[in-house]
Amino acid sequence: MIPPDLYGRRRRDPFWVAVSALFGARQRVRYLRPPAVREIRPVDRTMDLVVLEVRPRADGVVSLRLGAPDGRVLPSWQPGCHLDVLLPAGTRQYSLCGDPADRRAYRIAVRRLHGLSAEMHALCEGDVIRVRGPRNAFPFLRGDRYLFIAGGIGITPILPMVTAAERLRADWRLIYCGRGRDSMPFLDELAGERVRIRTDDEHGVPDCGDLLGDPEPGTAVYCCGPAPMIDGVRAAFGSRADATLHYERFAPAPVADGRPFRIELRRSGRVLEVPADRSALDVIKDELPAVAYSCRQGFCGTCRTRVLEGEVERRSPSDGDDGAMLICVSRAADGRLALDL
Repeated sequence: MIPPDLYGRRRRDPFWVAVSALFGARQRVRYLRPPAVREIRPVDRTMDLVVLEVRPRADGVVSLRLGAPDGRVLPSWQPGCHLDVLLPAGTRQYSLCGDPADRRAYRIAVRRLHGLSAEMHALCEGDVIRVRGPRNAFPFLRGDRYLFIAGGIGITPILPMVTAAERLRADWRLIYCGRGRDSMPFLDELAGERVRIRTDDEHGVPDCGDLLGDPEPGTAVYCCGPAPMIDGVRAAFGSRADATLHYERFAPAPVADGRPFRIELRRSGRVLEVPADRSALDVIKDELPAVAYSCRQGFCGTCRTRVLEGEVERRSPSDGDDGAMLICVSRAADGRLALDL
């Protein structure tokens, strides 16, 4: 037993003093050591789906129901989502137009035009295709009042939004336009006093200002269709602050006031010329077909690419000055860019 000191206090056992000091030193080293950095692995959203049903929907339009080969539940999605369909000849995006509550199948619709759409129309029940997604570049925001404006195949992302608005018990209206009823898919799923069908052959070519009207304050306007319709609705909407406008194009907007420039792809060692009327993405895609992109309108961020040299002329509010650029819309400000591709 260790005797007390001169003041009657018990002395500490040297053995336990040493143990305590050693343990304290280990704790200090542990807290000083930087935390381990966990490896961030990209999520692979690629999957193979089987064609469950092919169904004609209008003149030149078919819908396809896609499911997992083993019948498993599919990843969830929200109105406005799309799938990237990966075909041998390239990739195309198709809006999901079914019911988000149905987790056993995705539904898309394809209008036959040329190229990849012809491949999609050739699919039969039982065929397997590779897709990526779902991804959302046209989000549906919860609100109390909606005006939906759709043109032709542009009805596809709007259909689930109408369903969601109905489930929210929101005040909503839909104006659905087309050349003629034979060309307008999913007419059989749209009925009621909230839906207005307007065809060119019955009513003439619509005036976008008339389609928009004067939305009540707080109205969220969702528009999808041909580029002239979207541009007309945007012009009629103007800068009003009492409503919001959301839109999605099926094709990129034409390049306005573009100037030619040169891009150097450092990793692949190529130098490409970008004409005044084409985007950097279009030119790069010709050389590197695997380059990532989705919306081609400057808001989804899929094509964001690191800039190694040069000044960027940013053409989208989504294209922040973070050392990268959206190659689908932004351009070179000084005639030349070097990219990490």
